[in-house]
Amino acid sequence: MKRFSILVLALGLLASGCVLSPNAAVYQTSTIDALLAGVYDGETTFRKLLENGDFGIGTIDHLDGEIVVLDGEVYQIKSDGKVYRPDLSVKTPFATVCKFHADGAFSIELGTDFDSVEKLIDEKYPNQNLFHAIKIAGKFKAIKTRSVPRQEKPYPSLKVATSHQPEFEMENISGTIVGFRCPAYTKGINVPGYHLHFISSDKTRGGHVLGLTIEEAECEVDVLDRWTLQLPADNQNFSETDLSKDRSKDLHAVEKR
Repeated sequence: MKRFSILVLALGLLASGCVLSPNAAVYQTSTIDALLAGVYDGETTFRKLLENGDFGIGTIDHLDGEIVVLDGEVYQIKSDGKVYRPDLSVKTPFATVCKFHADGAFSIELGTDFDSVEKLIDEKYPNQNLFHAIKIAGKFKAIKTRSVPRQEKPYPSLKVATSHQPEFEMENISGTIVGFRCPAYTKGINVPGYHLHFISSDKTRGGHVLGLTIEEAECEVDVLDRWTLQLPADNQNFSETDLSKDRSKDLHAVEKR
């Protein structure tokens, strides 16, 4: 199968002046605007995805829930809020992964909410033009997530698909937040800013993070200066989708919390 691959090189340095790891690369399959437009047919197998990263987030064929990739394992959180283990032959229509290697870490205090977590990371890692993989592990006083129900053809837009999404509120739960802070220039290709998913320590609950309050947690950050975008060249739905439209308002509606 023919595929078109774009490799974006953005040479960067850490604030300390250290050169980033040779593995400091983001691998992404398809684009967020394609997903917003309803391109939900899986294109890249999870086996292939794991060849390019052991840490990340995404979705699954037919938009059947949220995906967390953690420590080289793939977890699917369906619309019932429960965690499943998809076969690695199953495909994803959109995902972002990296080979996680923390460049730094810091503790997060009791009572810190979502907005404050973002501000902390922004203060400690002010370079908004590089990618940052975010891993927050610990105890949460409260965390709110959602997951999208499986869709069938003809696929609706993501805004419509998420308009009646199930939401889950958990209290006094341990787990890990997995995700990325992407640069503003990725608009239309990935989610600019923060995009985070959660999975509980016992691997039973999770989802796309809408809100949180931390009890105690450690945040690890991996700074990434390379970006590989794998486009679904042989996907008819993708090839026939008009990706010239500005879908930023739809993205805000989907990602809002």
